[in-house]
Amino acid sequence: MNQTPASVTPPDRKRLLAQLDNTPSWDVIVIGGGATGLGTAVDAAARGFRTLLIEAADFAKGTSSKATKLVHGGVRYLAQGNVSLVREALHERGLLNRNAPHLVWPLGFVVPAYNLLDQPFYGIGLKMYDMLAGKLNLSPSRWLSRRETLANAPTLAERVG
Repeated sequence: MNQTPASVTPPDRKRLLAQLDNTPSWDVIVIGGGATGLGTAVDAAARGFRTLLIEAADFAKGTSSKATKLVHGGVRYLAQGNVSLVREALHERGLLNRNAPHLVWPLGFVVPAYNLLDQPFYGIGLKMYDMLAGKLNLSPSRWLSRRETLANAPTLAERVG
C-alpha cells in the first residue's frame, strides 16, 4: 500500500543532476539508500547539512525492502542485555519521528503472554524499553486483557498447545 500523498511527485532527474553538477561541495555524502543510509541522509539534512545521497538502484531496493520498513528500537536486544544499543536505537527512532513525521509513524504491537510467568517478564521488559526511550518515546506500552488482546489480534491463538 502506497503511503505517499497523490500530490507528491518525484523530483525531475535532469534537475537533480544539474543541481549535483552546480553544487561545489557537500557537507555529508551518504552512499546507499537503504534504511540506514536514508535515515542518515534525512537526519543530516534536517540538521542543515548540504547532503548528497547516492543510490545505485532504487531506494530500499536491497535487504530493507525485502524484510521490513519498521524503524524500531530493537526490543530483542534488550532481552539479550545490550542496553546501550537499545538506548541508541530508541533515541534515533525518536529523532526520526520528530524530524520526519511524514515518514515515520507509530505502529502498535501485541506481545502475547501465554503463561502467568511471561506476564511480569514482558511487562517489566517493555516498561524498561519505554524508560530507555525517554522523552522521545512514541507511546508507552500497556497491558491488555485477554479480551482486548484477542480483539486487537483476532487471529492469535487463544492457547498454546
